[in-house]
Amino acid sequence: MERSFEKYLRQSRLPHMWCPGCGNGIAMKAIIMAIEKKGFTQDNTVIVSGIGCSSRASGYMDFDTLHTAHGRAIPFATGIKMARPDLNVVVITGDGDCTAIGGNHFIHGCRRNVDLNVVLFNNNIYGMTGGQASPMTPLGMKATTAPYGSVDRTFDVCALAAAAGATYVARSTAFHVTHLADMIAAGFDNKGFSITEALVQCPTAFGRKNRLGSPADMMKWMRDHAMMKAAWDKLPADKREGKFPIGCLYKSSDEDYDTAYDRVIHIAGGDK
Repeated sequence: MERSFEKYLRQSRLPHMWCPGCGNGIAMKAIIMAIEKKGFTQDNTVIVSGIGCSSRASGYMDFDTLHTAHGRAIPFATGIKMARPDLNVVVITGDGDCTAIGGNHFIHGCRRNVDLNVVLFNNNIYGMTGGQASPMTPLGMKATTAPYGSVDRTFDVCALAAAAGATYVARSTAFHVTHLADMIAAGFDNKGFSITEALVQCPTAFGRKNRLGSPADMMKWMRDHAMMKAAWDKLPADKREGKFPIGCLYKSSDEDYDTAYDRVIHIAGGDK
C-alpha cells in the first residue's frame, strides 16, 4: 500500500509520545493530507505550534517548523507570514494553548485577518500538563482542577473566531478523517485567517477522568453527535440538544493583513 504521507514525517522522531488511542495523530495526518491535496511542498510550507500535546506535532513533521512559547504560536506565525507572504503557514494549537494563555493572540489574529491556517486540536482538557480544565472543558465534566465537575461556561471557539473577524471557520472530528482533511484544505483557499476546530479524543486525561470508555467509544460519540452543517441548519432548535455541527460554519471575504500592511509600506515609501 502506498504510504505517501510518510515522507512528511521525521522518522527519527518516531514513535511519538502521544498516549495510545489519542486523536492527535489522526489530526496531524489530516493536515498532511490537506497539504498533499493542495500540492504544497516541504519547501513552501511552514508548521508553527505552541505548547501542549497538540503542539508536539510540529516536531514529528518534516517541514520547516517552529515549536514556540505557550499560547504564542499565532504571533510567531504572523511574523513568518509578514516576512514571507509566499509561504503557506500552518498553526497547530490546542484548546488550552489557543483559548486560555493564547486567547488574546487568537482573537487579534482573527481581527487582523492574518493569512494563516490554524488547526485547533480540541481534546477538552490540558492533556500534557496535568489534566486541568481548559476553556473548552464541557460543563459538568471533571478535571484535576474541577474534581466535582466544571462550572465554567465553555467557549464556542468557532463562534468566537467568526465574531472576532476570521474569514474561514470550520469544524470536524478525528472520526471524520477525510472530512477533517477537506476542511483544512479549504482553509488554504481562503486569503485571510482560517481556523479548523478538530475534535480529538483524549482517553487518558479526559476520558478516564469522566469514564467515557475506550478511545473507540469516544470516537463513536463523535460519530453519533456530529451533524453536517446542511442537516444542522434544517434541524429545529429543540432537536439540537446534545448535537453539534461540523463543516464550514462561516466564510466571508475581507482584506487580509499582508495586503493591508503592504499598502502602508508603499505609502511610507512615498508611493501614491
